[in-house]
Amino acid sequence: MSIAENRRARYDYFIEERFEAGIVLEGWEVKAIRAGQVQLTDGYVMIKGGELFLIGCRINPLGNASTHVNPLADRTKKLLMKKDEIRRLIGKTEQKGFTLVPLNLHFKGSHVKADIGLAKGKAEHDKRDTEKKRDWERERGQLMRHAANSKS
Repeated sequence: MSIAENRRARYDYFIEERFEAGIVLEGWEVKAIRAGQVQLTDGYVMIKGGELFLIGCRINPLGNASTHVNPLADRTKKLLMKKDEIRRLIGKTEQKGFTLVPLNLHFKGSHVKADIGLAKGKAEHDKRDTEKKRDWERERGQLMRHAANSKS
């Protein structure tokens, strides 16, 4: 079940590979995520000391959060993956000009997981091609519906 999607990532990047990672969260963050108070648009994944961190993912605290917790909406969250997968990602991001971007957050059982993508940035003309293709698909669908309705 998807919680939040980063649609901007597919517009700005070519996604080469997808990986699933666990996230270290505090209790109030899980409650806020269940309530849909999460935004991935400005998020990115950074590698520090052989570990992955999700930066810029905004989780807005609920109004009824506990009084003894000081919630920070833009807290850096650690991502959990196996060491060999992390080493492989580090190698690819250093050598080939790839970057890591969060694609979505979802539940797997009772745990919150993040899909991260190994991505390469799109040039401006690639973004325009993507828009043209999407517009044509939308227009083609409208024409097909119109043609089907006029036959009836």
